[in-house]
Amino acid sequence: MTDDKNNHDTPDLDQRDLKNPRDRDALKRAADDFLKSRKAEEYALANEDEVEANAQNWAELDKLRAENGDLKDQLLRLAADMENLRKRTARDVHDARSYSVANFARDMLSVSDNLKRALEAIPADVLAQGDAGFKALAEGVDITERSLISALERHGVKKIEPQGQKFDPNFHQAMFEIPNADVPHNTVLQVAQSGYVIGDRMLRPALVGVSKGGPKQASAEGQPEPGPINPQAEKDA
Repeated sequence: MTDDKNNHDTPDLDQRDLKNPRDRDALKRAADDFLKSRKAEEYALANEDEVEANAQNWAELDKLRAENGDLKDQLLRLAADMENLRKRTARDVHDARSYSVANFARDMLSVSDNLKRALEAIPADVLAQGDAGFKALAEGVDITERSLISALERHGVKKIEPQGQKFDPNFHQAMFEIPNADVPHNTVLQVAQSGYVIGDRMLRPALVGVSKGGPKQASAEGQPEPGPINPQAEKDA
């Protein structure tokens, strides 16, 4: 009985009477609810599209940031490679300027040695008793030898002066040993052939005779001993 009354009070929308104020209000409320629901649905769809668009934008932004990081890393590596290349090129240019004449200088030292040997082969008394022409020849050879060494010095070649110094395997080559208890062991006592450096590099080691039998040098502890005599070096000397 009650259900029939409720159904009579709230008939379906298609049974509403537009002339009835209550039905018109009910229809208006239903229309408003429908519009609100439709707007909410459209708003949700719009927000969903916006969220999807924002997600795509963020993904694209992350991709661009990753690409930017890769490009920055490549640029830094390229800059580092260019700096290394610059330093290496500068070093190569410096070495070329400083050491390009090393082989030529070494050959010229052999010429200087031969000129010096020629002078040393002349006995002092023969030179003193020789005529003016002979003395002039000897003097010319001496001037030539000294001029050659001066020319090499202008190109960075310097003579080693090891006499009386502690033996250094980096610059000296032991030719023989000289028993001498009065000087520290491994002291250079005789120079058989002068040594030379070019810049900070060894051009030719000095061939020396070192002392043997003297007291050990305190600063020489752990210092390499002179190696075995080099027959070829002894022959060249």
